[in-house]
This record gives sequence, C-alpha cells and structure tokens, in this order.
Amino acid sequence: MKLTQIRNATQLLTFGGKRFLIDPMLAEKGARPGFEGSVRSHIRNPMVALPVDIATLLDVDAIIVTHTHSDHWDDAAVAHVPKAMRIYVQNEPDAQLLHSQGFSNLHILSDSTRFDEVELIKTDCQHGSDAAYAHPQLAARLGESCGVIFRHPAEETLWLAGDSVWTPSIARTLRQFSPGVVILNTGWAHVLEFGPIIFGKEDILRTHQIVPEARIVATHMEALNHCLTTRKELLDYAQDNLIASRVSAPADGESLIF
Repeated sequence: MKLTQIRNATQLLTFGGKRFLIDPMLAEKGARPGFEGSVRSHIRNPMVALPVDIATLLDVDAIIVTHTHSDHWDDAAVAHVPKAMRIYVQNEPDAQLLHSQGFSNLHILSDSTRFDEVELIKTDCQHGSDAAYAHPQLAARLGESCGVIFRHPAEETLWLAGDSVWTPSIARTLRQFSPGVVILNTGWAHVLEFGPIIFGKEDILRTHQIVPEARIVATHMEALNHCLTTRKELLDYAQDNLIASRVSAPADGESLIF
C-alpha cells in the first residue's frame, strides 16, 4: 500500500495492485474565492499549488469521489479527467451530476462494491454537527459525504474516513472493520456560527483509543481558507498525547508505504 499526499483531500493510492486518485481538486493556486459563510473567506482557494503535474495524477485505474464539494471534485477535474475514466461515487445524485458533466464509466459505492480483487465498502459520514444539519439552508450546502473501506487479501484494511465530524457511526466503523491504516480529514474546517464541519486534531486521539495499533494519516490541511488546523499543530498534539509514532501528516508530494 502506497499513499501519496497531493493537496487537501487529493491523494494517490496504490492498493491491491490498483492505482486510485482520491477526490481530485485540480485547480491552480488561488483560482477560486474563499468559501462564502466560512472563516477567513477573504483567502482564495486553493491556497497552495499542486506538487505534481495533472498528467501524473491521471495515470490511474480509477477515481474515487467521496462527495462533490468543490474541494473534492472541482471544475478543473471536470475539464481534465478523461470522460471514460472509471469513477466511483457515493450515491445516485452524484452519479447523475457526473453523468451530466459527460462522464460515462460511473459506479455507485455500496457495502459490497468490488474492483477486481479490491473490495470498496461505503461508510457513513456526517459533514457537520447536528445543529448545522438542523439549519435547512446549511444542510443543503453540506449535503452527503462518505468514507470508504479498502480491503484486499494482501493488504492491511484501510479506511478513508471522508469529510465528517465525530459521530457514533465513526466509532462503530472503527470497531467493525478494525482498520490498520486510517486516513482522517483533520483540517477542522469552520463555517460561521456553526463551527467545525470536519475532523480536528482531537479526533486522532479518539481514533487511536479505538484502534490503538492503527497508523493514522492526517490530511485535508493547509490548502483551504476555512481549514484551521495545521500539520504542526496536529503533530504537536500527537506528541503531547504520546501517540506520535502512530500519526503522520504528510507534506504535499510526500509518500507513505504501509
């Protein structure tokens, strides 16, 4: 298993002999305004450039789009990804959106999806607090998101947790699948008045408490206006809690092998 951090939630993953591109955000640095209604919205996104060329990113067997917010699937991805590329999405609405954008090789994740010998299992996420989802307009903006369990006979189980806050479902997934590697989106992105809509540094400790032997990869940091947790802050927190040996926060372009 080889994981290369690209930028934000965009990663290259080699798993079970297949090469996946996760959540492609391919825009040039500063191409989009900050997210309206979020903290630091005066900062343009993405805050950093891609560390590799787009052609390298598209040399893959499949793409996984956990949800279609613009920091996971943007206009540049729509423009650059080949229309016949195998793409996995979370649900029928996302499949319909990508179909309307011209993509034809679409697959909806379930609890029994397979790509040859790689098993892909959709898991639940909640992209914000209960209070945020109780607000109809914000709930519509947050929408649905998902995580993905990757399994293969020759690999440790990997859980790509996806954009979520901590919920009982997150703990249940960890207990059910006991992944050896967990990717957490820990940028602690904030919307005004409602607070965080994805994991923060405390969630690496919550994860460790349930699966203490797992290696935790922290990502989705330092690329968007509303993400407040930095890699240094997260790694310092891991050090303070004596779990630094189990936690990584790879720089853009850095690879990890498990």
